[in-house]
Amino acid sequence: MKLLTINVHAWQEENPHMKIKQLASKIHNSRYDAIALQEVSQHKEAPYLYNDIRSDNYGYLLQQELHKLGSKDYELVWDVSHYGYDVYEEGIALLLRHPINYSDSFYVTESESIDYWKSRKIVSVSCTIEGVPMTLFSCHLGWWGDEEESYVSQVDSLLSYVQGDRLTFLLGDFNASDMKRGEGYDYIKKYGWIDTHEEAVDQLGNATVEGNIAGWDHNKEGIKIDHIFCNQPIEVLRSEIVLDGGKSPVVSDHFGLEITCTIGKGKRDK
Repeated sequence: MKLLTINVHAWQEENPHMKIKQLASKIHNSRYDAIALQEVSQHKEAPYLYNDIRSDNYGYLLQQELHKLGSKDYELVWDVSHYGYDVYEEGIALLLRHPINYSDSFYVTESESIDYWKSRKIVSVSCTIEGVPMTLFSCHLGWWGDEEESYVSQVDSLLSYVQGDRLTFLLGDFNASDMKRGEGYDYIKKYGWIDTHEEAVDQLGNATVEGNIAGWDHNKEGIKIDHIFCNQPIEVLRSEIVLDGGKSPVVSDHFGLEITCTIGKGKRDK
């Protein structure tokens, strides 16, 4: 099974349509089973196409590019969290190339107002991949130490939606550096969540953000704040930072993180 997560920084990048094509090409060639996307925006005045999806929804346009390439089996699940940059409905998405049994979205912040930029929503899907039932969550959390919207409360709320011992993956931009001890990353792992990058037999790359970005204005080094966590030991064959300008182009202010894993067979000794 192959998974990808990336914060796409929708409509804030130069040449965004070209970068959508580049991301679609990467997805098409890699044949990910699921892709978690964050900062998936649409202009608040663009016309609706269906349900809550507008004509310039970044996730919808990415899906259409995949269709052009021949990958017509990806289903899109999207919901809005808040207004970004005044004119965009910024949301969270999952693209899945397997039948979706059930999808859900929910706020993990005290605020549930689309007008407040700190409002944070999660999107989830329940599905079966390689014969294994599982749930995937696309996550974009706030920041450790925020006095208005507690990071601890956001994580606790998120984890309350996890169903017992069902295989579950948390993918996304957690705004939690794996180098910061005693903060958000450690708080998540305290509950037994496994960092699949840390556990991978082959690990390639160690940073998903280079330099300063919004929310990390004083950052001057490479940090990894995008993660894929799992609630059960699995065999993670490979975890790689992608869309970083190496083998694949940069399409956002975040790089992507992909894993290749074997599910249902437990963890292999490294």
